[in-house]
Amino acid sequence: MPFSDYKTALVTGASSGIGAAIVERFCLAGLEVHALARSAGPLHDLAKRTGCIPHVMDVCDLPAVTRLTQEVEFHILVNCAGINFPGSLVDARPEEVDAEIGVNLQAALHLVRLTMPGMLARDSGHIINITSIAAIYNFVGSNALYHTTKAAMHMLSRQLRNDAIGKRVRVTEICPGRVATDIFAHVNGTDPAVARAQFIDGFELPQATDIADAAAYAVSAPIAVNISHLEIMPTLQVPGGLTTIKPEPR
Repeated sequence: MPFSDYKTALVTGASSGIGAAIVERFCLAGLEVHALARSAGPLHDLAKRTGCIPHVMDVCDLPAVTRLTQEVEFHILVNCAGINFPGSLVDARPEEVDAEIGVNLQAALHLVRLTMPGMLARDSGHIINITSIAAIYNFVGSNALYHTTKAAMHMLSRQLRNDAIGKRVRVTEICPGRVATDIFAHVNGTDPAVARAQFIDGFELPQATDIADAAAYAVSAPIAVNISHLEIMPTLQVPGGLTTIKPEPR
C-alpha cells in the first residue's frame, strides 16, 4: 500500500531516538506528521529539520491528547513513547510504577481508543506499536515493570486485529533489541557518554533509522498484507538465557 493512501500520522516519543527517526522517515514519504513529546527544544529542532508539526505535551495529558485527536484525523498512529526506571520493581517508588504504566501502556490505550474508531469508519488505517524484546523474553538485569508494560502492549497489538476484523485497519508491533540510541543513559541514570561507552561503543548495533525503515516497510506493504510482528535485534545479540546462582552460606 503506498504511503500516498495515508495522509496524516501521529508519532509519540518523537523528540529523539526511534521516535524522531520514524518522524523523519514518514516526512520523507510525504505524510503530514504530527510529532508529540515533552522535550520542546529537540522537538522544535526536529520540526525545523523535517517539516513535521510539533506538539509539546505529555502523552499522559489526556485532555490535551484528546483535543489533538479531535482536531486532526489521523490515518497512522505510532505509539513510541516509553520510559524505564533503573533498578528492580521491589525497589521502585509508587510514583515510578504509576509513571511507567501511564506512559508505556495507559497512554497508548487511550490513543488507540481515540484514533481507531475513525480508522474503522474509513476502512483504512495503521497502528504501529514500538515495544521491545522485553515484551517477549525475560532476562536478568531488567525491570519487571518494564517487561510487564511491554508485554501488555504485545497483547494489545494482537487483540486489536480482532477488534478491527473485517476492516482494513492494520496493526504492527515492532520489538527492538539493543539499538544505538540514548535510552541507556535515561534508564541507568548515567551520563550519556558513560552509557554510550558501556552499551553502544564497540558493538555492532541497529540504528534508530533501521527501526524507522521497518515501520515504513510495514506501512508500504500491499493493503492485503499485515506485517503483524517484527523482532529486530543485532546480529550478535540473542534473547533469553538461563542464570543459575549458588546460594550463599547461611
